[in-house]
Amino acid sequence: MARLFDSIKINSLKLRNRILMAPMSMGYADEKGLVTDKLIKHYIDRAEETGIIITGHAYVEPVGKFNKGQLGIYSNEHIAGLKKLTKAVHDKGTPIGVQISHAGGATSSSIVGKTPVAPSTITGGKETPKELTESQIEGLLEKFGQAAERAVTAEFDLVEIHGAHGFLLNQFVSPLTNRRKDKYGGSLENRIRFPLEVVTKIREIVGKNFPLEYRLGSDDLNPKGITIEDSKVFAKELVRVRVDSLDVSGGLCGGQPSSLTGEGFFIPQAETIKKTVKIVVIGGGGITTPEFADKVIKDNKVDMVFIGRAFLKEPKWAANAIKKLKK
Repeated sequence: MARLFDSIKINSLKLRNRILMAPMSMGYADEKGLVTDKLIKHYIDRAEETGIIITGHAYVEPVGKFNKGQLGIYSNEHIAGLKKLTKAVHDKGTPIGVQISHAGGATSSSIVGKTPVAPSTITGGKETPKELTESQIEGLLEKFGQAAERAVTAEFDLVEIHGAHGFLLNQFVSPLTNRRKDKYGGSLENRIRFPLEVVTKIREIVGKNFPLEYRLGSDDLNPKGITIEDSKVFAKELVRVRVDSLDVSGGLCGGQPSSLTGEGFFIPQAETIKKTVKIVVIGGGGITTPEFADKVIKDNKVDMVFIGRAFLKEPKWAANAIKKLKK
């Protein structure tokens, strides 16, 4: 029977425990998305006894930026600062991964300086986006690949691809935001095509032994959107293209939907996915107590837990949790 404080491996990466500090965008980067001392301090303050830290989402191209102060990974100019970040966290004995993303239609021209792009001309954010052409989609594939290559150069231990919370990859998968008539739209097989191409591209770049994770927007909480049954199919395909772990969260409904309350509100979705695949599955949502986190692992509902806002309230959440559970 596994416990919260037990070690676990994601591909070649061994973690000292099963606590993942969830990716949260703090707005601490500068106007170009470059790392700042404030951003580094935020992570090193929370590194003690944490199994792995995942940064808030880093945008892969300027038109994919979601908000001010967001971390960037769209140019080689970012590498030096990112390497400074990874070294600072590694000096605390903690692995760190980077979440890479594109906001798609969730952003606005006030942020990116031009009309946002998306799978279809459906308003998912603040304004109506332009529909991506197939050649632009091919270009985006290269952007994701280049971002992953920079992550390896900057000595991150893992790359997480953001496919949840209403951002671009989630927009492709959801029938609510994808009305395309080409090979990227219509059937579930077509709607998951681009995310699978992104994973395939990144796997080619990082190699077979580098840990690769996908944040799965498992449920839109809308009967006309992505359902957990869709995500079971998608999860199997993600395994086929060699994702090592799945971080299960919400789809277009976001990371903290008002309709879900209590500790572990995405654990049921994660448990369903865990029964479907044989890779590491991570779940969470509003977890605040080490006892709850430990129990969902002991009960084999998930392999790891992601902890978000509790880390903002208490930077030493992981260290305190391990100490309490080992009493």
